[in-house]
Amino acid sequence: MKIGFIGTGVMGKSIVLHLLKDQTVHIYTRTKQKAQDLIDRGAVWEETPSALASNCDVIFTMVGYPDDVLEVYTGGEGIFKSAAAGSICIDLTTSKPELAYDLFEKGRQNGIHMIDAPVSGGDTGAKNGTLSIMAGGEENIFQQVLPLLQKFGSNIVFHGEAGSGQHTKMSNQIVIGSTMMGVCEALTYAVKSGLDPEKVLASISQGAAGSWSLSHLAPRILKSDYEPGFYIHHFIKDLKIALEESKRMGLSLPGLELALKTYEQAKDIGLAEKGTQALYKVYEDQI
Repeated sequence: MKIGFIGTGVMGKSIVLHLLKDQTVHIYTRTKQKAQDLIDRGAVWEETPSALASNCDVIFTMVGYPDDVLEVYTGGEGIFKSAAAGSICIDLTTSKPELAYDLFEKGRQNGIHMIDAPVSGGDTGAKNGTLSIMAGGEENIFQQVLPLLQKFGSNIVFHGEAGSGQHTKMSNQIVIGSTMMGVCEALTYAVKSGLDPEKVLASISQGAAGSWSLSHLAPRILKSDYEPGFYIHHFIKDLKIALEESKRMGLSLPGLELALKTYEQAKDIGLAEKGTQALYKVYEDQI
């Protein structure tokens, strides 16, 4: 299969590097200069998403916002303009479940298969090829592309009809939102009480409080490393989608609402382009 990948950002670049180990990958991203390293390693540059789609059988997308997803598939130079019948499109973006379903239906009208497959694991998971991948769509199509997903994911689960992957990712983000608040508050408490936060982390990360965020992101906080494995502004987007979907289903999720409010505070103090662990700086002035 000829592979295409659209969106070679923080995580996308690492995913492409895994795919490049075994085959040629056609790529497109809005700024060609940012993809130069991948081109130097053998990736084939395409001028538009439409041009890429015309040359590929399987097309991955990993862009920023739902509007970006819609544009890259249905815009004037979008994938659906030139993808051949039988093509498989896999959207790795965290986006709206409703949009995933709509794109699935639009693709089906032209014989194009859509899989919504958002991922979790941040830059570390992408680099190590250990991402969690949550898929929705047609199971037989999922099985066809599973060997490709296994090149950069280690926990890959098919959840059901189109949109199911996105709903699962919303559950994931709800957990992370509240968990990261807990991590930041625990470290704030530890420092304020005069404890050595490194020793506190060593104690609590192996007990009942253990979590991915505590083990992987708390050490970055202690090193004042706030560079993004996942941007705060993208996480705010995710939490807003989760809250919107919750309200649509008649759910009241106060933890989710508080997490969104706290991350918006982080954005308001200039941290939108930092990693999610930079939430700690919202609490830091209390120490």
